[in-house]
Amino acid sequence: MNQESDRKVFCIGETVLDIIFLEDKPVAAKPGGSLMNAAVSLARAGIKAQLISEIFKDDPGRMILQFLIENGVSTDFLIQYDTGNTPVALAFLDEAAEANYIFYKFFPEERMNQELPIPNEHDVVLFGSFYSITSEIREKLKHFLVNARNNEALIIYDPNFRRSHLKDLPRILPMIMENISFSDIVRGSHEDFLHIFATHNPNKAFFEIQRCGCNNLVYTRNDHDVTIITGNHRFSLPVPIIKPISTIGAGDSFNAGLIYGLLKENLERQNIPQLDGGQWRTLINDGILFSQEVCLSLDNYISKNFVQLRK
Repeated sequence: MNQESDRKVFCIGETVLDIIFLEDKPVAAKPGGSLMNAAVSLARAGIKAQLISEIFKDDPGRMILQFLIENGVSTDFLIQYDTGNTPVALAFLDEAAEANYIFYKFFPEERMNQELPIPNEHDVVLFGSFYSITSEIREKLKHFLVNARNNEALIIYDPNFRRSHLKDLPRILPMIMENISFSDIVRGSHEDFLHIFATHNPNKAFFEIQRCGCNNLVYTRNDHDVTIITGNHRFSLPVPIIKPISTIGAGDSFNAGLIYGLLKENLERQNIPQLDGGQWRTLINDGILFSQEVCLSLDNYISKNFVQLRK
C-alpha cells in the first residue's frame, strides 16, 4: 500500500474508557469503543484514520485524546464537551475471554454540534454499533452517510448488536435496515444476525441484508469461520485456533484488517461488485490476522509493529 495515499477512513461511533476485569479484579484501563478501536488499528497500520466521536473535557477524555494523538488518529472531528463525563465501560472477561459489559453514559441533550466532514469517492466510511441508531445523533449521521453515498465513498456497516438491546428491537429495526441500505459491505457476527433477524443461517442473513439493498455480507462466527456471501460468491474460511487473552476489539480489528486489505489493493466502491474469489479471500485473511493479533493481549487494537512484522 502506498503510504503517501490521500485516501482516508472515517470511523464514526462512540468512544469510551474500557476498564477490564479478570476474575473480578481490574487489570487494565484502555481507550475503547468499537469504531475507536478500529481507527487505532488502522492508524497503526499506516492508514489515515479520522475518528468522528464525542468525549468530555475530563480526565478519561484527556487520556483518550492523548492516546489518539500518540497513535496518529486524526481528532479533527472529535467533539469535546465542556461539562459531563466521558463514557466508561466495565468489561468483565469470562473463561472464554469474552466480555460482558456495563456502560455508564452521561451525554448532553444537544450532541454532535459541529459540521461533519464530507467523504469523497476515494474514501472509506466505517460505522455501526448502537451509536448508529441513537436518536440524538441519528439525523446528523444520516446526513453524513447521504453525503458519503452521493460522493461514491465506500461504506461498511457493522451492526455490533448486543443482546441487552433486544427489548428495543421493534423500535430500532427500521434504523438498522436503513443503515444496511446505505452500505456496500455489511460485516456482522452470527450473534448480530441471531439477535436482529432471528437466524443462525448465513444465507438467511444475506437474504435480509440483500432485501435492504446491500449485496455483500461478511459473516463471522467467532473462532469457527468467516463466510463471504455476495451476488457472485459464497464460501467460508476457517479461523486458526489460538488461546485468546481478550476478545475485546476482535471484531473491530477484523473490520480494520478488511479495510487495510481494500486500501492495500487500491480497491474502491466501484470495484466491489467485480471482486473475484481470490480477492475476497485475501481481504478476509487480512481481517482474520488483525482480529487474532488483538486477541493475544489486553489491548483493543493491533500492536504498533504488527503490519511491519507481517511484511
